[in-house]
Amino acid sequence: MLYRAFLRLVDTLPLPSLRVQRWVALAVIASQAGISVTGAIVRVTASGLGCPTWPQCFPGSFTPVTVSEVPALHQAVEFSNRLLTFVVTLFAALIVLAVTRARRRREVLAYAWLMPAGTVVQAVVGGVTVLTGLLWWTVATHLLASMVMVWLAVVLYAKIREPDDGLEAVQAPTPLRWLTGLTGVALSAVLVTGTLVTAAGPHAGDTSVEDPVERLRIEIVTLVHLHSQLLVGYLALLIGLAFGLFAVGITPAVRTRLFVVLGLVCTQAFMGAVQYVTDVPAVLVIIHVAGAAACTAATAALWAAMRTRERVAHPAADPAPQRV
Repeated sequence: MLYRAFLRLVDTLPLPSLRVQRWVALAVIASQAGISVTGAIVRVTASGLGCPTWPQCFPGSFTPVTVSEVPALHQAVEFSNRLLTFVVTLFAALIVLAVTRARRRREVLAYAWLMPAGTVVQAVVGGVTVLTGLLWWTVATHLLASMVMVWLAVVLYAKIREPDDGLEAVQAPTPLRWLTGLTGVALSAVLVTGTLVTAAGPHAGDTSVEDPVERLRIEIVTLVHLHSQLLVGYLALLIGLAFGLFAVGITPAVRTRLFVVLGLVCTQAFMGAVQYVTDVPAVLVIIHVAGAAACTAATAALWAAMRTRERVAHPAADPAPQRV
């Protein structure tokens, strides 16, 4: 009953073209990745409690309030990050409206509805992060949830591009598709250990420069080595996947995505090494988080390209035989 009423309401909107749907889906990806980067800015500037309460910024106010205890810069950084949540929510709502109005297939609708649902989850995790005083595991969870949303947003974009009346097309043998999924698992391990390195390092998300939060009590060099070795394993799986794909034949779309992933992972590895030898400067932390989002998006795009839907042209009917 409620969903039918929702459909009647949505049907009053203009019918979005496929191009419009794709642009909105791209905006969803950009907003989900962007909020992970602004979250890193919050962390490296020690602005996590620039707004010390949630959902309000200060008790009785949803906007920053001039107080001597919280510097204006920290308030501006944290409040800007919170404002970006509204942008994320807007595009999440727009993609649901667009694909619903266009009556896209159930698979597309399911991924679209994950966008606002995930945004709500992210908001709750963000609130827990603030209310617990930026405990390292809440900060780590917040970033990992953003990476999950980036992955889902990229898959949504891929699904939107495919025709609803198309037939399933497998672009690689089953073992190589499984190997592609395994690269995603390896990426997850790299991301998790990356958050642990951050939790034990100088940019764990302090309440202020003078009042650092309690760090993860594991020797950071050990975590760095674990993180880097998993990254090497992730890259090795990608290289093995590349040899396998070229051995059996590879489509141009899969080849492009594969090369993009390999380039991003190598760049990310280089940036991580530079971070380590330069004592983790704040600007490189921000770039590294952006690189993590890019690697996540590229790996998701590669995974989605392994099984697609293609429109099959129907052969022209043979002319009827003529009577003689």
